[in-house]
Amino acid sequence: MLMRNMVNCELVNELDSVSLLHGNADTCGDLAKIGIITVSDRASRGEYEDEGGPAIHDFLREAIASPVEVHYRCVPDELSQITNELIHLSDVIGCSVIVTTGGTGPAVRDVTPEATSVVCDRILDGFGEQMRAISLQYVPTAILSRQLGGIRGESLIFNLPGRPKAIRETIDSIWQAVPYCVDLLNGPYIDMVDAVCTAFRPKGASRR
Repeated sequence: MLMRNMVNCELVNELDSVSLLHGNADTCGDLAKIGIITVSDRASRGEYEDEGGPAIHDFLREAIASPVEVHYRCVPDELSQITNELIHLSDVIGCSVIVTTGGTGPAVRDVTPEATSVVCDRILDGFGEQMRAISLQYVPTAILSRQLGGIRGESLIFNLPGRPKAIRETIDSIWQAVPYCVDLLNGPYIDMVDAVCTAFRPKGASRR
């Protein structure tokens, strides 16, 4: 299954749902692999078009100045399948960042946080705390969200909401800490488009 409307990107491998974002010509960054996992029973069955995955992809295209190899997956709300994809993207593909969308609420089949917790070596509590704080500015039901973030090996993994509007409200803020986290995990240098999203790095850690 492929995301549609991939502007300014080149399809590399249809079977594996991989796309390449070329970034800006004057970037000081490195090529980074980033995984996107949409968790949805209906979208995985083709009953409706996934909107969450493309929303994340759009952010990456607009906000990252360095080249990105994007690996996209769409899976049902099954703990084992989510877990397997997270492990594959981290251990086999070597994604520096893996972002999930969907399956973070209190419903019986919402198990994305459980899958994330299972595969992570360490949990970064600040991701979930900050995302809920942001969402609470818009909807009181944000307290029902169980989003979290964590680290597996050299991969940063975190959960986003399922709706495009909520995704953009949170990722614009959360991503400011992502590039430096990747630096600390010995990953590639992710260069950002400051007009869209400015990465925070301590003095001396920035290439520009």
